[in-house]
Amino acid sequence: MKWRLLLAMTGLITMVLVAQDVPLAGYLRRMESERLVATLQRDAFILAGASENLLAKESGAETLADLQTTIDLYVASPANDGSRVVIIDANGKLLLSTNRKEDVEGEDFSSRPEVVEALQRRPASGERPSDTAGGNLVYVAVPVLSGAAVVGVVRITFPASVIDDRSDEKVRGLLLVFGISLVGAILAAIFMAVSITSPLRRLQRSTEHLAAGNFTERADDERGPKEIRSLARSFNSMTGRIAGLVAKQRAFAGDASHQLRTPLTALRLQLERAATMVDNDPEGARDRIEAAGAETERLQRVVEGLLMIARSDGTDPERVMVDVTAMVRDRAEVWGPFAAERGIGLTNSAHDGLHALAVPNALEQIIDNYVDNALGVARDGDTITITAAQVAEGIAIRVIDEGPGMKPEHLAQAFDRFWRAPDAPHGGSGIGLAVVQHLAQLSGGRVELNNRHDRSGLVASVVLPAGS
Repeated sequence: MKWRLLLAMTGLITMVLVAQDVPLAGYLRRMESERLVATLQRDAFILAGASENLLAKESGAETLADLQTTIDLYVASPANDGSRVVIIDANGKLLLSTNRKEDVEGEDFSSRPEVVEALQRRPASGERPSDTAGGNLVYVAVPVLSGAAVVGVVRITFPASVIDDRSDEKVRGLLLVFGISLVGAILAAIFMAVSITSPLRRLQRSTEHLAAGNFTERADDERGPKEIRSLARSFNSMTGRIAGLVAKQRAFAGDASHQLRTPLTALRLQLERAATMVDNDPEGARDRIEAAGAETERLQRVVEGLLMIARSDGTDPERVMVDVTAMVRDRAEVWGPFAAERGIGLTNSAHDGLHALAVPNALEQIIDNYVDNALGVARDGDTITITAAQVAEGIAIRVIDEGPGMKPEHLAQAFDRFWRAPDAPHGGSGIGLAVVQHLAQLSGGRVELNNRHDRSGLVASVVLPAGS
């Protein structure tokens, strides 16, 4: 990925530089050529001014030797190296030249297009091929004026290659800047690519470790761009959630395999005994079948509790508003007849207008579990009380019994899955209070078991967030 980013960024920067510098190079070449031509025109007019008196044959004019010296000094300047100056009279005949080896005084220049233009009072400039120069010539020809009359022409020529070389020098400077810019851009692209891909590589290694089963792996969320740090934090959150789910799954599998083994073994033994007694002892066989039915009911309760916890693990169910007052009174009315059959009283005390937030059906199951456990330890003449009241943390619902209570060291373990007190009545599943705690946590509340202070008995409570 780093190389793809580097190539993409470098390619983009190169295209931008090329799109910028190619037209700029053409512009610089054109401007340099125009600047040189303008300089030649300026120099030609200066030389024309120096030649005016001589060509007009005015008294006191420079001699031909003086004018020759002037144009020779001009072409001897390093800035004008390669130039050639000719001075032509009004008839188009050569008067003076800086190239006396090739040019002959009196030579006819009247057929040269630029000389024709200048003799007609129009300065001429441009580029044309020249057989004598062996290539293209850049020329400037200006008229020498004396009043309104054209008394001659000054022409300056340069080999086009000289001007091209000077233009190329400017372009080479631009190419140097282009190269430096490209190198700087590549270094910046490398830095950016590394700064982006390094955190991603670290995150990739973390995902590989997670895929290999290392759920303690955490991504570095302190380095890299803000977006990568945010992604790393999300990855760590996901990893923690997966680790928790896997741990719960393993615990669930271990608990289920351990706890289902006992009722299944008991069920199998009861049925085997019933099968051997069905012919010789029908009554005994019936008793064994009834005992098998009890084990089946216990097994069903265990399975239902495990399924409820398994389905809700790792989820965040929506909480709804619950009318606590109505719920407490309803459950007391439902459980009242069952308690009365065993000689146990069941009362309720709930303030009016109490509302709490809980997952659907959670409060009903919590109260039912608490009441069912209370009935399991209640004796004839005892009373079970269901209360609901507003407290600082929310709404507290309590089921208070008059049973034997629990040892202090057992209170903290009571909500563990499948934990049962050594002196607990036979037939419990050990899953009920674990379900209660799980439902309370999903609802944003908490559960608690405490021994009564005024007498023997247990206070089983749940505190749920108050509804607005």
